[in-house]
Amino acid sequence: MGLTLTAILLGIVEGLTEFVPVSSTGHLILATELFGYDADEWAMFNVVIQLGAILAVVYQYWPTFWKAGIGVLRLERDGLLFARNILLAFVPSAILGLAFKDYIDIMLGSPMLVGWTLLIGGIAILGIEKLAKPDMEHTVSELPLRQVIGIGLAQCLAMVPGVSRSGATIMGALAMGVNRKTAAEFSFFLAVPTMIGATTLELIQKGEQLTAGQMTVGWGEIAIGFVVSFIVALAVIRAFVAYVSRHGFAPFAWYRIVVGLAAIAWLGLR
Repeated sequence: MGLTLTAILLGIVEGLTEFVPVSSTGHLILATELFGYDADEWAMFNVVIQLGAILAVVYQYWPTFWKAGIGVLRLERDGLLFARNILLAFVPSAILGLAFKDYIDIMLGSPMLVGWTLLIGGIAILGIEKLAKPDMEHTVSELPLRQVIGIGLAQCLAMVPGVSRSGATIMGALAMGVNRKTAAEFSFFLAVPTMIGATTLELIQKGEQLTAGQMTVGWGEIAIGFVVSFIVALAVIRAFVAYVSRHGFAPFAWYRIVVGLAAIAWLGLR
C-alpha cells in the first residue's frame, strides 16, 4: 500500500476514533499491526494528525472558544472559569506525560496491551454507565474544582494505549456526577491543550529529522492525514454529543469488548 493511501486510511481512523471512547491511538496501533506498516516510520504522523481532529473541535465550538477568550481578556467570570477549568484539568497529564514519556513510547509498541485495555475499558464503561448518577445540568465553566481535577487525573489513564483519552475523561466525569453532554464537551475542549502539547513535544524531538527529509513519512503525508482527520472528526463531533445524550455509551463499550477480544485472539495466534 502506498504512502498516500496509508495516510488517507490512518487519517480516517484518527478522525473516527479521536473523540469517541474507543481509543484512536489503540486503533492506529492495531491498524499498523494489521496492515504491516512500519510503526516507527508512522509514529510521528500518528501524533501530528491529531491536530486535524483538534481543529475540528475548534471549528465546531468556535463561538464557545471566542466567548471564553474575550471573557478572559475582559476578566469576565465565565471566561476565566472556562479557561481555569480546562487548564487545571490539563496539568496532571502534562506533568506525568513529560515524566514518563520514555515508558509511554515503550507501551505504544505493544498491540497486545491495546487489546487488553480495549476489553477492560469496555467493561469499565458498562459499569460506570450503570452506576453513575448525573447531577443537575452544569456547563464546563460551572464545574467545581473537585470534578475538574478529578477529570484531569482520569485523563492520565489514557497514557496507556488503548485506554482512550476521551473515554477516560468522559467516564471520569460521569463517575463524579457530570451529565453526559457536559462530560463529552469537556473532553472535547480538554483535548485541545493536550494534543497541542503532545504534538509540540513530538516536533521538538523529531522535527529536525522531518525537515531534513530523513524520514520515510514526510510533510506531504502528514498534510493529507491532517486534512482527512479534520473532515472526518468534524462529522463525528456533530453526531456524537446528540447520540450519547439520548442513548449513552454502552454501544461503544460493546464495540471495545468485541474489538479487544478479536485483537487478543488474533495476536495470540500469530
